[in-house]
Amino acid sequence: MSVMAMKRLNICGMKRDRESIIETINEFKAMELDESAFQNKNLSDFPTNDQRITFEKKAHNIENAIEAIEMYAPEKKGMLASLEGKKDIKRVSMMSIVKREDELTDMAKRAMDNMKKIIEDRVEIDRNQVSMQSLEPWLDLDIPMEFTHTERTSFLIGTIVKVDSQEEIYDGIGLHLVDLSEVEISIVHKDKFQTCIVAVCLKEYENAVENGLHTLGFARISNAFKGVPREELDKLKDDNEKLQREIEMLKAEFNTLAEKREDLKILSDYYRIEASKQEGMGKSNDSASTFFISGYVPKKVAGSLVEKLNKKFNLYCELENVKEDEDSPVLMQNSGIGQSVEGIVESYGLPNKKEIDPSKIVSWFYVFLFGLMLSDAAYGLIMFIACAVLLKKYKKMELSMRKSIKLFMYCGISTLMWGILFGGYFGDAVETVSKTFFGHAVMVKPLWFAPLSDPMKLLLYCMLFGIIHLFVGLAVKGYMCIRDREYLNFFCDVVLWFSLLVGLIMLLLPTELFYSLSQLRINFGPVLTVISKILAIGGALGILVMAGRNSKKVGLRLALGAYDLYNLTGWLSDLLSYSRLLALGLATGVIASVINQIGSMGGNSIVGIILFIIVFIFGHIFNMSINILGAYVHTNRLQYVEFFGKFYEGGGREFHPFRSETKYVDIEEES
Repeated sequence: MSVMAMKRLNICGMKRDRESIIETINEFKAMELDESAFQNKNLSDFPTNDQRITFEKKAHNIENAIEAIEMYAPEKKGMLASLEGKKDIKRVSMMSIVKREDELTDMAKRAMDNMKKIIEDRVEIDRNQVSMQSLEPWLDLDIPMEFTHTERTSFLIGTIVKVDSQEEIYDGIGLHLVDLSEVEISIVHKDKFQTCIVAVCLKEYENAVENGLHTLGFARISNAFKGVPREELDKLKDDNEKLQREIEMLKAEFNTLAEKREDLKILSDYYRIEASKQEGMGKSNDSASTFFISGYVPKKVAGSLVEKLNKKFNLYCELENVKEDEDSPVLMQNSGIGQSVEGIVESYGLPNKKEIDPSKIVSWFYVFLFGLMLSDAAYGLIMFIACAVLLKKYKKMELSMRKSIKLFMYCGISTLMWGILFGGYFGDAVETVSKTFFGHAVMVKPLWFAPLSDPMKLLLYCMLFGIIHLFVGLAVKGYMCIRDREYLNFFCDVVLWFSLLVGLIMLLLPTELFYSLSQLRINFGPVLTVISKILAIGGALGILVMAGRNSKKVGLRLALGAYDLYNLTGWLSDLLSYSRLLALGLATGVIASVINQIGSMGGNSIVGIILFIIVFIFGHIFNMSINILGAYVHTNRLQYVEFFGKFYEGGGREFHPFRSETKYVDIEEES
């Protein structure tokens, strides 16, 4: 149950072999490079940082080109394509593609140029559309919009606030010009917002006419408009058609570029690998002809890595134990059901170096409690089959996704078993269908009991499961104390609490309160009654005296003990949290039964059958989804808050082995 032990590996080799050694470490994928080993690191004359940035920039450019191709020539994928994982490719095949680097780089540049041109054309089309909308009111104007005068006359083209007639316009001009016969007004367009006009007058009356029009809110047309409106509108339409044809041609070219999509992906991953190598070389310490590199390796594989390096290169390797004060990384390694909950544990926090890996313990409780909360055999069978099919079909899915799906598969088995014990098969679907459509109710009896008929019995068992869960957490704490030879802590923080809690439980069982809840009469003999009192009182007194044992002041010590003893309310709160097992378990069955009842409202008829099928399918999909989510959330809470609170702190640093993080393909290394 402990986390995987780490070793520090120090490597000293010839500088000429540095790149090959770094590449071998990269391929091995089991060593975390550690720059902190160098207290006074001298910068190497090897420009690793600049080369790393160059490769990262190249990978970024190729990635942008791939995204552009995907935008205009999307790859056809199934709904579950994300589960397929990365494709395998041999290194020799990758290098054959890298030889066409210039060709592929040009294609990537063309893809980006095409995308930019498409964007520019679309912006231009939108701009033309705005101009066309602005020209709409002026289409009846048969002179250029920028036209302002002849030799003797002036033309005022613009808009005024909405008016109902020409007389209103003349009235406004008449305030500044006495002889209105010297001006001619033409209304080009009128709507509820504005009136477009053309005013013609002799040049000497231009100012007077314009001042009169200003009283009506006159504004000359923008200088952006040129030419006769209808002719300009036709030009804009022609421009947009040309731009649209150009866009279609550029899009069509993306279909050709898409044929090299896979090659571009491989080239992008090649650049990532090279950038990773440069990063690794940047973490070495160099002299004129040698280099030194250090890092952490799991003890289990450290010997294999040293053997491989010594076999290929002339170098010196040293394995040493990790010091207590070192911030060494943490690596969990489990198999089977334990591996499936590693993501759950990691979400809370990796175990620190002094803690055990709780994954295996958590896995059994997690699956057990999840199934109890969902507790429908049909739902469990569906979960199990769906997850098993996905795991079988998509063998190269990402490890984190595989762990999650495997966890839900195990939870499906647990749900199936609990459903059989409780007699839940889509709720009471068997009884409802047989009674509604066949006229005779068929009952599927539970193998144990039906929670809806006896909820108090289920509540008592939920409390029992909670006590077991919490006691196991406390026992794990005791195990770690004994392992670390902290015997006093084991006695004070574990034995005394077990004594107090067991004593209190024994005192509770013979009471009328317990009988009223369970309908079980439990009578202890005089000896067990005395033992229970001794356990409870002895545990309480021990905690009171020993909880603050690190303090030399008697008063403070007792105060700390009393405060720790007050934590008994926390135990009670934790125990009551397990009542959610009852709540979630009943919710699944109740909602399922309501869905079945609603579906059967149509009776035994064609319409009733159709109604039942529709309600049954969508209703149970909803019920299954919402209760799977509820069971997942609340099972996590019981682990994080109640269980981990008894022994687990977390805070470990994740192990990050030096390896190339490819995005699209996995490289098959030649043996």
